Amino acid sequence: MSATETDVPVDERLCVALYQAAHAMESAHRPLLRAHGLTYPQFTVLAVLDQEGAASVTAVGRRLGLTSSTLSPLLQRLEQQGRVERARSTQDERSVLVSLTAEGRRVAAAVRDVPVRITAAGGLAADEQAELVATLRRLVERLRDADVTADLPSGTPAV
Repeated sequence: MSATETDVPVDERLCVALYQAAHAMESAHRPLLRAHGLTYPQFTVLAVLDQEGAASVTAVGRRLGLTSSTLSPLLQRLEQQGRVERARSTQDERSVLVSLTAEGRRVAAAVRDVPVRITAAGGLAADEQAELVATLRRLVERLRDADVTADLPSGTPAV
């Protein structure tokens, strides 16, 4: 790694900018979702189910990049609120399907305009937003495929 790469001020690093952007995005959503008793992760699950209908828990997790350890309690809470229901697949008993209840469909419809409002607040043109999303998807894919520990000296713990 060159000295110029390690000397980048913290507030100019990609990781910090992405963290700040994610925090700002979630914060912008919060007041719009609070009125409906939703957290941001719950909102994303409802949005997937609203668009696609019933889906396996695995498929929902894959779409949102969530692990089952994150998704399971989230779904449990939505189920307790009467917004989703889970059932074993009749084709594959190992698979659990999740779908919106009538209440879930009502809430999903009520928050359908949230992405439009957030996009407008962000001030990006449609082509800028599409380019940013494509760039972020490439970054996520590359980071998932990367072995960031490959050049660590032997015996160095990967934290």
